[in-house]
Amino acid sequence: MLKTVCQRKTANNIAKVRARIQQAARENARDVKDIQLLAVSKTRSVEDIKEAFAAGISDLGENYAQEAETKIKALGDLPLTWHFIGPVQSNKTEIIARHFTWLHSLDRLKIAERLSRQRQPSQAPLNVCIQINIDDEAAKSGIQPAELPAFAAELVTLPHLSLRGLMAIPAPVSQDQLKCAFSRMRTLFQALQQQFPKQQYPQLNIDTLSMGMSADLELAIAEGSTLVRIGTDIFGPRHEHSQD
Repeated sequence: MLKTVCQRKTANNIAKVRARIQQAARENARDVKDIQLLAVSKTRSVEDIKEAFAAGISDLGENYAQEAETKIKALGDLPLTWHFIGPVQSNKTEIIARHFTWLHSLDRLKIAERLSRQRQPSQAPLNVCIQINIDDEAAKSGIQPAELPAFAAELVTLPHLSLRGLMAIPAPVSQDQLKCAFSRMRTLFQALQQQFPKQQYPQLNIDTLSMGMSADLELAIAEGSTLVRIGTDIFGPRHEHSQD
């Protein structure tokens, strides 16, 4: 009985989040099909993830490589797509290269080179987003906006990575300041697409602007987000500081 109640609550939470995404898309004349929902499952149990999957979730975001590896192996029979969204340590790149389909938090060329070397040739290239430190926060990962063109130019030369776009976690400030941060991200994303026009780079598909979490997904969608990362509003609150 308890499991059934939990499943119902998770499904209800997911339905509410999807309704918010649909409403935000409608209000901003966007196609809801262009906005992906990523469920942030870090610190959540295998059972939590199974409940989310039963309610239609197939993309999961994780911050901790070893914890994620355990879950990925335990859930190997489910058609899930795993996204790494936390800071990447050098000694964890092999786990990410072998087990993940996406990395949203790339901000160092050394890490990119390791990931490309460690990705198996039999695997599809690892989809990567460059993390931007959009508010210039001293304690936050990400490159500076001015570093983007040169960093991206280096990334596209690596054979086992596929540059897909940008990611940011703006500072928790006022709604107006958040909107400005998301707007700056949209401008950077458009500049990245112009840097690598499809005619010259047919192998690239720069289509992902990963921004927006439980508290600010509407603002992010208004400014062009194509992927929102939602944890708390799907799985409920937790006791640690988190990305969502």
